[in-house]
Amino acid sequence: MSVSGCTMLDAMPLLPLLLLNTALGFKLCPSHCLCYESSELVDCRSRDLVRVPVSVPHGTWLLDLSGNKLTEVHSRSFVGLWSLKILLMSNNSIQTLQPQSLSSLQFLERLDLSYNRLRWLPQHFSQSLSSLKELQLHHNLLLHLDSTSLGDFENLRKLDLSYNRIQAIDVGALSSLSRLSVLNLEGNRLNVLKDGLLSRQQSLEVLLLSHNNISVIETEALAPLRSLTLLGLRGNQLEHIRFKTFLQLQTTTTHLQMALNRWTCDCELQRVFDKIRRVRHLHVDDYKDIICRAPAQQVGTYLVSLDGHLCIAETASVLIITITVMVAVISTLVKAERNRKNKKPVSDPESERQEK
Repeated sequence: MSVSGCTMLDAMPLLPLLLLNTALGFKLCPSHCLCYESSELVDCRSRDLVRVPVSVPHGTWLLDLSGNKLTEVHSRSFVGLWSLKILLMSNNSIQTLQPQSLSSLQFLERLDLSYNRLRWLPQHFSQSLSSLKELQLHHNLLLHLDSTSLGDFENLRKLDLSYNRIQAIDVGALSSLSRLSVLNLEGNRLNVLKDGLLSRQQSLEVLLLSHNNISVIETEALAPLRSLTLLGLRGNQLEHIRFKTFLQLQTTTTHLQMALNRWTCDCELQRVFDKIRRVRHLHVDDYKDIICRAPAQQVGTYLVSLDGHLCIAETASVLIITITVMVAVISTLVKAERNRKNKKPVSDPESERQEK
C-alpha cells in the first residue's frame, strides 16, 4: 500500500489545483493527510484542520476528517467528490451546515457528524443524499426535528440521534424513512411518544427511547411497528401504562426494557404487566428490576416481590369500604325508622270519651 503526499500544493491557486487533481487522479493528496491509492482512502484524522481540504482526490470513496477543528461545512466543501461513499466528521466543533453543503454527494452511504455542536439541521438537509444508509448525529445539541430536514432519506437504514437535546419531533419528520431499521433517540428530552410519529416505520427493528422524559405513550403510537424486536424505555417518567398500547405491537417477538421509571405500584399497574407478560410475543427483559416510586409505603420495593398482593390488598380495601358504607346505611335506616315511630301521635283518652 503506497502513501502519497504533496506539501507545496498549498501555494497553488484553487482552480488550477482542482484541474490538476482531476487530471492526475490519486497522484495528489491534501497536505498533512495520508492517501492510500490501493483503497482510495484519504485519512485526515486529528490534523488540526479548520476547513475541509480542497485537494481531496476525486476518486476518493472514504474521507476521514474526524478529530479536527472544523466549525462549519461550506456549500462547496465537497464539490467534485462524486465517488465518496463514507464521510467521517465526528469529534469536531461543527456548529453550522450550510444549505446544499452536501448536495454533490449523491452516492454517499454513511455520514458521521457525531460529537459536534449542531443545534439544528438546515431545511432540505437530506436533499441529494438519497443513497445514504447510515446517519450518525449523536452527541450534538439538536433541539428539534422538523418535517423538512430528513425528507429525502428514503434509503436510510440507521439513524442515531441519541444524546442531543431534542424536545419535540414533528409528526411528519420521519415520514419518508420507510426503510429505517434502527432509530436511536436515547438521552434526549422527549415528553410524549405521539400517535402518527412512526406511521411509516413498518421495517423498524430497534427503537431506543431510554433516558428521556417520556410520561405518555399514546395508544396508537406503536401500532405501525410490525418488525420491532427491541423497544427501550428505561429511565423515563412513566408512572402507568395501558395494556392496549402494547397489545398494538403485532410482531413476532419484541423485547421491552421498562425499568428505572417513576412507577406507581398499584393493582392497575400490576395487572397491566401481568397481561403483557402473558402475551406470547412480548418479553419484559427487566421486569425483575422494576422498582416502585409511589405510593409512599411501596417506595423502593420491587414490583415482582409484591406478587399480586397489591390487587389482594385493593380488593380487601374495597370490601372493607363497601361493608362500612352498608353498615352506615343500615344504621341510618334503622335510626330513621325509630325516629318515625317515636314521633307518632299519642292517643288522648278524654278526647276519645267525648267523641263517643
